[in-house]
Amino acid sequence: MRRTILITGASRGIGRAIAERLLREGHRLSLGLRQPDRLVGTPLDHPDVLRVPYEAGDPAAADELVMKTEQRWGGFDGLIHCAGCLHRTPLLFDDGAEPELEELWKINLMGPWRLTRAAWPLLKQSGEGRIQVLVSMSGKRVKGRMAGYPVSKFGLMALCQAMRNEGWDDGIRVTAICPSWVATDMASGVSKVPAEEMTQPADIAELSCSLLRLSNTAVPFELAVNCALEV
Repeated sequence: MRRTILITGASRGIGRAIAERLLREGHRLSLGLRQPDRLVGTPLDHPDVLRVPYEAGDPAAADELVMKTEQRWGGFDGLIHCAGCLHRTPLLFDDGAEPELEELWKINLMGPWRLTRAAWPLLKQSGEGRIQVLVSMSGKRVKGRMAGYPVSKFGLMALCQAMRNEGWDDGIRVTAICPSWVATDMASGVSKVPAEEMTQPADIAELSCSLLRLSNTAVPFELAVNCALEV
């Protein structure tokens, strides 16, 4: 089944790996990107790929992305949220750190919430709409002293549960993908785990692609992915 899929955060890392894999599988894509020109001359510079400027923290960006996607493809039946940000804001944050918390909230939670809301009528039309959300294991547990990021991801996990409940009777299926360390630029800035010991973006892309092949009666709600044993 050929799908038309809207993806955010596809200029690098997990989002880009998913986009390239889905394009190879024959799907049509609409990519919401902070810098669409970064993909010129790459495999995603392709007739089956629409590139749209998108800022997850901008309240007006969701409606614009959905509108341009519908204009180009006539609709879509898949939505994959990969855009996100990371700050290591602790519980006892310093004075002046509130903007970090606000950015985590705007991008990691409100961005997916607004875009899902804008996309909902088109996802509902298909009867087999799919939403995948890159949540992180930080949406399931808190390790160390970092507080702001996991709080935003716990909220995102709750949002996924609300999406599942709201969309079930209309055939919309939601999967919260929760990896631990993935070998991306974001992870390299905060983890000492060698990149070769982390989960690879291509592996997450493989899982994402496989999920899209499943019927309405077989899509898992949560997919936890670990590169190391957690106890």
